Amino acid sequence: MANIVEEIKRPINEEMKLFEQKFYESMQSKVPLLDKVTRFIVTTKGKQMRPMFVFLCAKLIGEVNEKTYRGASMIELIHTATLVHDDVVDESFKRRNFFSINALWKNKIAVLVGDYLLSKSVLLSTDHKDYDLLGVISRTIREMSEGELLQLEKARKLDITEDVYYEIIRQKTATLIAACCEIGVLSNNADETLAKKMMNFGTYTGMAFQIKDDLFDYLSSNVIGKPVGIDIKEQKMTLPLIHTLKIAGEKERKYYFNTIKRYNNDPKRVKELIDFVKNSGGMDYAIKVMKDFQQKAKDILNEFPDSEPRKSLHLMLDYVIERKF
Repeated sequence: MANIVEEIKRPINEEMKLFEQKFYESMQSKVPLLDKVTRFIVTTKGKQMRPMFVFLCAKLIGEVNEKTYRGASMIELIHTATLVHDDVVDESFKRRNFFSINALWKNKIAVLVGDYLLSKSVLLSTDHKDYDLLGVISRTIREMSEGELLQLEKARKLDITEDVYYEIIRQKTATLIAACCEIGVLSNNADETLAKKMMNFGTYTGMAFQIKDDLFDYLSSNVIGKPVGIDIKEQKMTLPLIHTLKIAGEKERKYYFNTIKRYNNDPKRVKELIDFVKNSGGMDYAIKVMKDFQQKAKDILNEFPDSEPRKSLHLMLDYVIERKF
């Protein structure tokens, strides 16, 4: 899998190296504590998939320029801020096998750092009068917050339908990848039609990405460092489970709803539910939907002439659904 990531990066290798420096600069402040935290963020970074989308989409129609770098920094600032805030909400003390910011500096500092990063993403656009990018990131921050709140609201009642699930993952996950792709082409002065097309490409990619993430909950191998059945324990209704309960008989539906509501910490009952989802075709159904979203994204990509960035974006689409973590 590491080889695929290197292959994807090939047309944007130099840009990704330069981006690291520019991203660090975009976070700097005059407060020593903030600088200490942001240095830690840079040293514990992930694969940086989202900036890769920005650069590849920019190169799909033109060249990477200063506005592209600013757009990629804005996206990574938002993404990092949401991870910092998520760790506080979820009371997580580990992130990518490192201690999380709230584990090292406590919740109050973590929340304030997340707020600071969000404000920097907005300032980066207003300082350079990138008002088109500002529109995209403002919408993205709003939608991500709405998605989180919608999921929390629905988790209480466990009344998530398939349509509601798609809306939650569109807002929570896909909207940020959509913003990457839209910002990539906007940095090259794309018109509204092209910007919308790339936003759709990013949305379909993000939907496939999140469904893949949700499928990990049903895999016996603990490949992403996340215990099997954790979504069920947290009463998160994901696509394999929603579909299974929809097609189940009345008696089974009641029994398994009871598992999610009252016995979600009973390992035996959780395993029983996971087996039921697998045997009822819940995973197969989710895989089919995931591949449908992937195909929709590929169809958009195939409207562009063949090029190295297009090949990399195709590889990225394959990586999204074939990744093991």
